[in-house]
Amino acid sequence: MMKLYDNGVFLLNGTEILEDTGGVQAPLSKEEAAQQTMAYGILQEHNTSGNMENLQIKFDKLTSHDITFVGIIQTARASGLEKFPIPYVLTNCHNSLCAVGGTINEDDHMFGLTCAKKYGGVYVPPHQAVIHQYAREMLAGGGRMILGSDSHTRYGALGTMAMGEGGPELVKQLLNKTYDIKMPGVIGIYLDGEPMKGVGPQDVALAIIGATFGNGYVNNKVMEFVGPGVRKLSADFRIGVDVMTTETTCLSSIWTTDEKIREFYEIHGRSEDYKELNPGACAYYDGMVYVNLSEIKPMIAMPFHPSNVYTIEELNANLKDILHDVEQKALVSLGGAVDYSLQDKVVDGKLYVEQGIIAGCAGGGFENICAAADIIRGKNIGSGAFTFSVYPASTPVYMELVKNGAVADLIGAGTIVKTAFCGPCFGAGDTPANNALSIRHSTRNFPNREGSKLQSGQISSVALMDARSIAATAANQGFLTPATAMDVEYKGQKYHFDQSIYENRVFDSKGAADPSVEIQFGPNIKDWPAMSALPENLILKVVSEIHDPVTTTDELIPSGETSSYRSNPLGLAEFALSRKDPAYVGRAKEVQAAQKAIEADTCPLDALEELKPVMAVIQKDFPEVGRGNIGVGSTIFAVKPGDGSAREQAASCQKVLGGWANIANEYATKRYRSNLINWGMLPFLTEADHEALPFKNGDYLFIPQVRKVIEEKQTVVKAFVAGEGLQEIELKLGEMTDAEREIILKGCLINYYRG
Repeated sequence: MMKLYDNGVFLLNGTEILEDTGGVQAPLSKEEAAQQTMAYGILQEHNTSGNMENLQIKFDKLTSHDITFVGIIQTARASGLEKFPIPYVLTNCHNSLCAVGGTINEDDHMFGLTCAKKYGGVYVPPHQAVIHQYAREMLAGGGRMILGSDSHTRYGALGTMAMGEGGPELVKQLLNKTYDIKMPGVIGIYLDGEPMKGVGPQDVALAIIGATFGNGYVNNKVMEFVGPGVRKLSADFRIGVDVMTTETTCLSSIWTTDEKIREFYEIHGRSEDYKELNPGACAYYDGMVYVNLSEIKPMIAMPFHPSNVYTIEELNANLKDILHDVEQKALVSLGGAVDYSLQDKVVDGKLYVEQGIIAGCAGGGFENICAAADIIRGKNIGSGAFTFSVYPASTPVYMELVKNGAVADLIGAGTIVKTAFCGPCFGAGDTPANNALSIRHSTRNFPNREGSKLQSGQISSVALMDARSIAATAANQGFLTPATAMDVEYKGQKYHFDQSIYENRVFDSKGAADPSVEIQFGPNIKDWPAMSALPENLILKVVSEIHDPVTTTDELIPSGETSSYRSNPLGLAEFALSRKDPAYVGRAKEVQAAQKAIEADTCPLDALEELKPVMAVIQKDFPEVGRGNIGVGSTIFAVKPGDGSAREQAASCQKVLGGWANIANEYATKRYRSNLINWGMLPFLTEADHEALPFKNGDYLFIPQVRKVIEEKQTVVKAFVAGEGLQEIELKLGEMTDAEREIILKGCLINYYRG
């Protein structure tokens, strides 16, 4: 079903794989052939540096949603924004409901609308479309590049290289700056065969995630989909696989395009945006994943990660063992905070689930929902605990499903059909009951991402599946069933796009700014607090220590109802690490009091009594360190932080609480490390085993001449643990661009642009 090559490969004529095992005869050298990938060509066209080793990318378009666009625009305004220089689309698909906070959500929407008018952008009202569906329908184009402030910004199936990053990277584009990265590696994803009946895009995606996440095979690389199997997939199917590539931790994706993609653009009235893309006759890839589509079976990603995959057939045959394995993993993920068991889900030897959901950028596509309707037509979900909800990804998709009868089939079976909304994907809608298990065609199933609150003793969990098998389970009233077990006649209905739906509701400035428009603010929309430049010497207190194999951004700053405070930096920061380490905020604030004293030109030792013996130890060996040349802040340690969302709040919340650094064995994604840097936080690395760290939670670290370290472009940092004496340790910074070093020195991106 799946093979990962140990070496790079040459791909000849798009079909022949030639592994580079040494001495291999290929028509081109490795260096020449590497320039024949689709990714190389698109990156070259958008690179402004003149150097393909060190890229400076300018994107064609930008897109954000209502968890991120307020902070992005506020940051850009503080840095001198006058007009959006390229198309910038503000969608409203995350905080569409009034979950908490009164007028907060709609205040942010009105902020977005007035900013779109003032600066020349596009505003998509709530419930019209989820961010990525609107981008597919209205923004993507062959050979283009799009940057979005959401991690699932992936439009490779349509010939667009798209990347999801934290908001500060979009700020750079709004200020006519560039996205600076090393030339990424490119991994070929060779698709062969054809999916069996009942297998959907989520099944293929989960199989690929399961094969590549744990070993980091595609980490921060571009996935390039090639091979004869691509042509066997519809545009919707490809899109469904593509959007889930984020969960492999890749940087971006791109696919070969053909007549099916041309038809997609024609359906959406944009035939001029189609471009045929193929690798050259001899292309070199840094690795290759061979996928036999014919052998993929309905899959399920069990809690608490999209890579925790099994075939549904395998799970049903080994329920006791696999459920026990999930429970053991939960001991790590949940830290023993609550009792967690799935054993009660086994009823008469079958796995029973309480909820099914098809939603968002991954599940809410036209073909997925049509297939679900075909499966459940004439059946019903019963009157038990099981519930079934479907969220079409856009109003045009919803309208077509109404017209072709799919909505009637779903509702007739007991399904609730709702509007375009991302809530089920991040805990702002359809939160299950305590101890319930939900199956979802959505993007993530991290701990508590479905909306339960560990700190309140609540736990429910999510398994990811394809819409088809979710519908099959719904047809069996909650008992887990693969779609391949159902005898179904799939209608394969044709999609018709009604563009007038957007024309009637979406505000599109056509790039024309109107400076006379007054931005509408709500009382919760706050400016960023002032942030200090990097001091000459730095004292850090470790205020949280996380030893999970991977720490997600949802654990660093929980999603769900907390996102209603995303326009209030200090308000949102109160939720930082609240599900993983509830004591974090209090500890960080205690340390921050010392830095605030320094900024007020008063004595930090009076503000933080425990700092006195620490300073005494430091000054024994460094007598020159003291008033006027120190900064005091907090840091956290995590083994591998930053998997998941692109939300920059995972870093900015630490910063506004006085965080100066993270320490990690590695960073899960480039975007999280970039977020740290853009908020002026040092992205330290330690090679020490996480179970034998030279420091612990509560310890103070002293980093002498840290400013000089950054100015002189050093990568190895001498630091000390301040105990009874100073114990020297080594930290590393990894590669940083000149601009990133300057941002760190200035204290954050806002300061950097202010000069």
